[in-house]
Amino acid sequence: MDNYILAIESSCDDTSASIIHNGKIINNIIASQDVHKIYGGVVPELASRAHQSNIVPVVDLVVADAKIDKSMLSAIAFTRGPGLLGSLLVGTSFAKGMAMALNIPLISINHMEAHVLAHFIDDPKPEFPFLCLTVSGGHTQIVLVNDYLDMEVIGQTVDDAVGEAFDKAAKLLGLPYPGGPMIDKYAKQGNQDAYQFPDTNVPGLNYSFSGIKTAILYFLRDEVAKDKHFIEKNMHDICASIQAKLIDMLFDKLYKASRETGICNIAIAGGVSANSQLRKRLQEDAKSRNWKTFIPDFQYCTDNAGMIAMAAHFKFLAKQFEELTVAPDPRLKI
Repeated sequence: MDNYILAIESSCDDTSASIIHNGKIINNIIASQDVHKIYGGVVPELASRAHQSNIVPVVDLVVADAKIDKSMLSAIAFTRGPGLLGSLLVGTSFAKGMAMALNIPLISINHMEAHVLAHFIDDPKPEFPFLCLTVSGGHTQIVLVNDYLDMEVIGQTVDDAVGEAFDKAAKLLGLPYPGGPMIDKYAKQGNQDAYQFPDTNVPGLNYSFSGIKTAILYFLRDEVAKDKHFIEKNMHDICASIQAKLIDMLFDKLYKASRETGICNIAIAGGVSANSQLRKRLQEDAKSRNWKTFIPDFQYCTDNAGMIAMAAHFKFLAKQFEELTVAPDPRLKI
């Protein structure tokens, strides 16, 4: 059956829309919000207001770019959660209104499941089962993926996400928001063995990143007390050392998960998967550990509607539709 699905993503500070046709992404348009940079982080109220301004032109643009009429749409998909409540409300309300007006099905999508399913947008695609390390500013999870709509979180952070740890470290270093990409940039010219940071002992496959943030804070405090120019003199080495430690922490548990499950199909997803060293490490492990590894195209790593559309495609085939009474869920889980 020929079908077009419009997907909307508004979980945080990017307003995005995408059209998927019979399982093939046609476009993926994102309107970012620069206003948050001056505050050093996302301001929820400003984010929701910007979504209200952006959502109509972004949706109109993807429909026009797909060269279709809205009457040709088979369903409307939207991010139900997790995310910022105000931001989610904008996308949810718009999707519900449009689905009602066009009298077509409504599909709700879990943002974290969509990150995993971004691997099915382009080739090569992973075979089931596979493990997906899903890393972002708000989440750090190891997901056992048995099928398109059958996933289980087998490990996750017990406190802060790794993306938040990157951004917090960058803020301590005086780098602008978003700080994670800045650490990645400076680390490329640094010595990752210059400084050592402690491990955290968390049982099983779970993570903890609160302790490493505290360790970085005290390390910088003590070094700056000795030399007020310590950070600027050693920025590259500091960034490389911090980044290496955070990535080591991620992979230590991923190695353990692969051993315990016997699964060697390994994927990464989420905003932090855009980190160049993380991607390089996965490619190196593909050779040394005989893994089959999978990384989405860069545009599908950060928040985007293309991944929402891909997830919606599988839910559309399974006829998993929502009632118009559905509400956003900021703490939605896999």
